[in-house]
Formats: sequence, C-alpha cells, structure tokens
Amino acid sequence: MSETQLLKVEDLSVTIGDNKILSNVSFSLDKEQVLAIIGPNGAGKSVLLKTLLGIIKPTEGKIEWAPNIRVGYLPQRFHVDLYLPMTVAEFLNLKPTREMTNEKALKLVKVDTSWLSRKLAHLSSGQLQRILLAWSLLDNPQILLFDEPTENVDVVGQESIYSLLHTLQDSIGVALLIISHDLHAVYRYANNVLCLNQKMVCYGQPEDELTVDKLSSLYKDQTFFHHDHDYGTIKIDAKPEHEDKA
Repeated sequence: MSETQLLKVEDLSVTIGDNKILSNVSFSLDKEQVLAIIGPNGAGKSVLLKTLLGIIKPTEGKIEWAPNIRVGYLPQRFHVDLYLPMTVAEFLNLKPTREMTNEKALKLVKVDTSWLSRKLAHLSSGQLQRILLAWSLLDNPQILLFDEPTENVDVVGQESIYSLLHTLQDSIGVALLIISHDLHAVYRYANNVLCLNQKMVCYGQPEDELTVDKLSSLYKDQTFFHHDHDYGTIKIDAKPEHEDKA
C-alpha cells in the first residue's frame, strides 16, 4: 500500500447464503480523490460499502485501510419518524467521538446554526441530507463513503449536494467514495469510476472507461442510452421499477 493510498481492495468476493454478490473486485482510493461506483440495481454496490465498513464479512480477498484512518458514512436511506421530538442539536450530540463543534460542522455544509433548534422530523429530504453530512464530519474524517447521496432529493437539490461535496473536498481535503446513478456528476467530479455488476466491468478514469460498449455491458436491459449534447457524454436513465436489493 502506497503512502498516498487511504484504501486498497484486492480480489474481494462476498457470498451471502447461496448467493455470490461480489466476485474479484479490486480498486484503490488515494488521498483527496473521488471514486464513483456505478452499476444497475442489485449489482452489489451497497453490499460493497457495508463490506468495507465491516458490517458484512468478505468471503475472499483483502481490504486494507491506511493506519488510524477516520471514515465517515452516509447510508442510502435514513428514515425519521414524524413524531420524533429530537432536534438537530440533540441528534448531533449523539455522535460518540468528535473533533469539531456542531457549529463548525454546520458551517461546512452551509447550514445556519439556527437549524440546531429545528426538529429533525420537520426537515425536507435535502435538508436532512445536509444534517447527516454534518454528523459524518464531526470526527473530521479522511474519507467519506456515500450510498446514493441524492436519494429522494429533487434535481436542484442533487446538484447542490454534489457541489457541496466538491467544496468539502477542496476545503478539508477529504477523499470521497460515492455510489451514484448520475453520470454527469461522475464525469464532473470523479477521478476514477468503478463499474460494478457483481463483478468489475470497468475501472479507471471516467472519460476512458464510460464507453457505450462498457455501459451497455454493465446495464444491459435495465437502461437506455442517449447522447447528452450539453456535456458531450453518455447519459443513463435507469428504469424505476427495479429496486436495489443489494
């Protein structure tokens, strides 16, 4: 493992029950870099993140983190009961370890400190996502793992979240590992992309790897392709009826 690497994964395989979810996946993530993971629903993307975090045990392969690494994580879904009386401050104060104040974390995610008194249950999906991001920043992580950071967020909010992540990368030097269906964001922000459909279909720089042939092999009949003339890239539209089980 080189001095610049925060994470190195070699020949990772995961089997759950009788189902082989991941097979021989290898990649690395360097300091202050962005790695995007793309793939169809059920490809094992969320399982990969949970395996990296130690929630799921790998069947084969090796996961190597940099010594004393601090890792932040945002799950794909975080449901708040409408009757939960907890405020933003009370939620953030539940963080067991921290290296910054609630106020500094909110400032980093461009949220006014007046939000500390707001009820979590009264926040919109986009607002809640920023509070979850603030939570993940409290212990000053060197790498952030995001499982669909714009899930259930409107189009304007999606661009705002990705722009914020890019700003965080510049301001505090954090590395990002992001599961995303937004190819425009992948082209715009990612240094490398991992194409995953239970096994690696491609891995490398987006402009080199996201070709029509590789995307067609990756998504098969779950998507259709068209050219985005504004950005000169291939855009993917996933069929909404497929639900990600992994």
